Amino acid sequence: MKYHVDKHIENAIKFGFSSAGPLNLEALVLMPEVREMCSADRCQSYGRNWCCPPACGTLEEGAAKLKEYDFGIIVQTTGTKEDDFDFESIADTAKKHKESFQALADFLKESYGNVLPLGAGTCTVCEKCAYPEPCRFPDKAIISMEAYGLWVSKVCELSDIPYYYGPLTITYTSCYLLKKEN
Repeated sequence: MKYHVDKHIENAIKFGFSSAGPLNLEALVLMPEVREMCSADRCQSYGRNWCCPPACGTLEEGAAKLKEYDFGIIVQTTGTKEDDFDFESIADTAKKHKESFQALADFLKESYGNVLPLGAGTCTVCEKCAYPEPCRFPDKAIISMEAYGLWVSKVCELSDIPYYYGPLTITYTSCYLLKKEN
């Protein structure tokens, strides 16, 4: 049970995730191409949210931060849709994932110490981000895997966890990085 990974995976399932597994840190390759996709601003958060580019820092700063951690877990929430346009199920699955993700992040921070949670999608702690004013909740703010420049499907593949669970499913993926000792 290296660094208590099994215990963290067990906790992830208890917190409501559909699946969880060890995170392959070698899969955490920060790609400029992924970061450039953020600049298309499809989620309307680019340059408007502290946890999105460019405010969340450079790829070099992200790479330095990731090197501080020794191991991690990857977590997923999978939901089913009635059809490809079942936006209610998509939104419900996203909400469940964000709630489970924040709850486990809080638990890990309380019980374990230094944790870097990387979420799915933009930070939604506040209804509207305070940007460019200071972040109101920096201890709860979550930067996404994509904002770090991570190609999520590749991270899943290299961590031996599925990314796609079949037609009429939607899956949200996030991860937590931890240190051996506080």
